[in-house]
Amino acid sequence: MEKVILITILSVISYFGNAQVTIVKDGRIDELVKAQGQSTVPEISGYRLQLAFDSNKSFIDDARSKFAAQFPKVDTYVEFIAPHYFLKVGDFRTQLEAEKVKAATAAQFPTGFVVKEKINLPRIDQ
Repeated sequence: MEKVILITILSVISYFGNAQVTIVKDGRIDELVKAQGQSTVPEISGYRLQLAFDSNKSFIDDARSKFAAQFPKVDTYVEFIAPHYFLKVGDFRTQLEAEKVKAATAAQFPTGFVVKEKINLPRIDQ
């Protein structure tokens, strides 16, 4: 019985293995994929404060919660670059703005440091 099932499966695989499939798609699909890949938020050069990095996601989530409780209007970002998660905060236009937040968080995050990178336009309500 097992041999019959095996022969049947191999026959089906060999039959469909020789079949050719033609995919026809609308050209607008490529445009949508291209548009989706583009950032919807304009980015500028600026600074962020990197507060923590660890391979344990729950550690980063706890640090993010602590920071958000202290600074609810400052955006937080978790970035994964294998094998570590990085917690970065803020969209600061100047290094001085980032240094002020670094000084305010130095007790909780003594290893924090300012990094220069592309940022989102800062929020108006800060």
